Amino acid sequence: MESAAGLPGPVSLPEAARAQLLALARTAVAVASRAEPAPALDAAMHDASLTDLAASAFVTLTEGGELRGCMGILDPDRPVDDSVAEAAACATRTDPRFRPVTPDELPRLQVDVSVLGPMARLEDPLSWRLGVDGIVVELGGRRGLLLPEVAEENGLDRVAMLDIATRKAGLPHGAWRDPEARVYAFRTLRFGGPALAPGQEPRN
Repeated sequence: MESAAGLPGPVSLPEAARAQLLALARTAVAVASRAEPAPALDAAMHDASLTDLAASAFVTLTEGGELRGCMGILDPDRPVDDSVAEAAACATRTDPRFRPVTPDELPRLQVDVSVLGPMARLEDPLSWRLGVDGIVVELGGRRGLLLPEVAEENGLDRVAMLDIATRKAGLPHGAWRDPEARVYAFRTLRFGGPALAPGQEPRN
């Protein structure tokens, strides 16, 4: 993770690239849930090659506003289409908090893609912007991350966010205050839509 002098700036991506990445996420979810055959993902990967951006990405699945799966790929040097495809597949099948998604669920699901911008290391772990920045707490080879929207969705303040990120990292309570701990802020570009494109029917 690279350090930066100030807080991170916004993440931008052309509208056409966002549309293709959303289509890719939809296809990856459909393939991972066994609603579409595996070759469909290869075709979607080809169509998503509209940007040479390398970035980490998360894919979040919700049903009726409730979380159904969320997984990410934290590799800022990886092509963003690869990150989105793998994150979508993992959110569908391997999020340890949920059972795998089945084809019959797809009409009820929302898919959101979060493309992460560069990480900015903070000298003051409380200096990031609540609801704007995501955070990472890192210590001793362990790392916990929270996306920006987690604060608003759960009514959390900065300390609570840092405590939860610390817990996600498997670190002791309050470890983000350790002088050896590193806290990073990052911005995301989030976009999404129904898991099935308009007019699309799931295959069973």
